[in-house]
Amino acid sequence: WSELRDYTPMDTIRYDLKTLNRQFQLASKQKTAASNNLIALLEQSFPGVRKCFDSPVRKDGTQKWVDFVYTFWHADCVRKNSLNAFTERYRKWCKRHGYFFKQSNAAEVYELARSVITLVPKGPVAKVLVQQAASQLTSISRSVETYRAEMNRLASMLPEYPLVMGLYGVGESFGPQLMAEIGDVRRFDRKQSLVAFAGVDAPPCQSGTFESKNRHISKRGSPRLRKTLFQVMSTIIQHAPTDDPVFQFLDRKRREGKHYYVYMTAAANKFLRIYYGTVMAYLKKL
Repeated sequence: WSELRDYTPMDTIRYDLKTLNRQFQLASKQKTAASNNLIALLEQSFPGVRKCFDSPVRKDGTQKWVDFVYTFWHADCVRKNSLNAFTERYRKWCKRHGYFFKQSNAAEVYELARSVITLVPKGPVAKVLVQQAASQLTSISRSVETYRAEMNRLASMLPEYPLVMGLYGVGESFGPQLMAEIGDVRRFDRKQSLVAFAGVDAPPCQSGTFESKNRHISKRGSPRLRKTLFQVMSTIIQHAPTDDPVFQFLDRKRREGKHYYVYMTAAANKFLRIYYGTVMAYLKKL
């Protein structure tokens, strides 16, 4: 009973974290679909406006380009005014919504509005379609950010949290996702068991100059874990930290001429081995 009492709180946290991650992944897919839907609608009423904004999603799930098209849902909403009139209106809109105002951004949007050819007229139907799609995307985005924040809060209660967050390529989003899918690393008796669970344990078949392009990884275990691992690898490639052992290994495989999927899988394999060794050694000291 004493052991059960000691382990139950931690097991509950891990279970809740994994459940949240499943909902987070589902909401993320819905967000992508909603975003693509809104962009498709804007291609008829305000083509290319999405590319004028690069602000990240805020913690409350709102995003500048989505809020902008809710108000300026058709190119005519912008080009009906003079540049000075629109710039002033845009400045007030930014202040009201808490966004940073740049005059050059206003000029960019105005120039785009004047140059595009719209496929639908500025009317009530187009307004309803765009505004409802924008509202739907914002609502889903709020759920995604709520899940993300709650996952990070739960993950921070686990003993391995600071170690996992210290691994390169892992942040407040990927870290809790990794911990959710891996669970208590002590349930794996060795590194190879964790690698096999992730399904990244079967490298491509090679012999001399022959390299098979048809052999696939085992894909056992959690597909969500594999997806997160590849996202972490993508982050490592993007930032290219020369002192990171995973990047050094990945870059060496890449310079050897290995296929993208081959070196990404090999790097994910190495990352998991480092994860296992680091976390296991720490937990054994507790």
